[in-house]
Amino acid sequence: MPAGTALPCRKTGFLPKWEQMRRKWPPNSVQLRKNNSTTRNGQAEGRGVEILKKEAKYLQLAALLREEIQSGELAPGQKMSSENELTALYGFSRQTVRHALALLEEEQLLARRRGSGTYVCDNRQAALENRTRIAVISTYVDSYIFPKTIQGIENDLFERGYSVQIAFTNNQLERERIVLEDIISRDDAAGIIMEATKSGLPNPNLPLIEKLMERGVPILFMNSYYPQLPLPHVTLNDRLAAMRAVEYLVNAGHRRIGALMKFDDGQGHLRYEGYLNACRKAAIPAGDQGTMWLDTEGEKNFSDYRAGILRCFQDCTAVFCYNDKLAFLLEELFKEEGIRIPEDISLISIDDSELAKLAETRLTSVRHPADRLGAKAAENLLAMLRNNSFDGTYEFDPEIVERDSVKRLSDKT
Repeated sequence: MPAGTALPCRKTGFLPKWEQMRRKWPPNSVQLRKNNSTTRNGQAEGRGVEILKKEAKYLQLAALLREEIQSGELAPGQKMSSENELTALYGFSRQTVRHALALLEEEQLLARRRGSGTYVCDNRQAALENRTRIAVISTYVDSYIFPKTIQGIENDLFERGYSVQIAFTNNQLERERIVLEDIISRDDAAGIIMEATKSGLPNPNLPLIEKLMERGVPILFMNSYYPQLPLPHVTLNDRLAAMRAVEYLVNAGHRRIGALMKFDDGQGHLRYEGYLNACRKAAIPAGDQGTMWLDTEGEKNFSDYRAGILRCFQDCTAVFCYNDKLAFLLEELFKEEGIRIPEDISLISIDDSELAKLAETRLTSVRHPADRLGAKAAENLLAMLRNNSFDGTYEFDPEIVERDSVKRLSDKT
């Protein structure tokens, strides 16, 4: 085979990019452009044709990339390969590649994002500014603290002329996937307020969120978030909430404090850190015994874990619970076993929900901001829509609501 002849790609039979381009613009080629004016008999007049000399290499590369953008081969919002990758792909120097990219940026076909890379423009920013629908994704909608949070979001957005589309995942990854894919296909959301699903576990849906990020859609998390993604969140300060709860027990004289946690929610990990920090600060042993972990399914089938729960907390004088729901279930289980709250064991939890007030022994609990959190999430998302450099992260300081479930060990029984 003569030297310099390009071989077809072994698997596909197609020529590589650099050879496609070489054949499109042969090294010694000239381009012919017809003169716009003609004689009555249709013959070219004046010079007839204009001979254009070979284009500069960066113009050739820019033309090829421009064609790929206009044909859709490079999709709107798609991240471009790096300069080094383009150099290897097309066979030009890095300086030529950089010059071509700069030209396409001037033409507003490409946009460079600091710290992220270069992306294909799709005029989405202007489109986003004209949209008025906000997508809200919650794990649950119709129970516990969630209605107040959703109401806070709706009230704030409606006052500012936005409509709200609410979807819930039931804390299931498959439902989260379906919701995200629907938002991507509809492509009409001005922004997204989202509660993470099972944020304490690896999540296969993160690429879908990253796709929305590439499109420039503002996303803000509420209640829980994915730490792997560089996105803002509005939440309770979960570590500090747990520390305050455990410190309350310590100040009441408790030294053997257990923990009932959820491991599939990110808040569970943060609250466990706060529990450990408070125990170590008080020189109380923690982390080896007296800790029970459940997931969402375990919460639904709480009674199946009866034996393990009783064994775990048999030597404790108090238990810090992940939330009011688990504390309510634990109180019911203890009641069935003849264990009295707070006479035999004390309980404290987080959320200050209706369950804390409905329990037979009303629960001392750390207040969740609920409607205030929803309003703050809406406020910060709107600020992000106005200014894409605005940092929407905000964490509420915790406060304890005292009721009847914690016994002071100095009190008489």
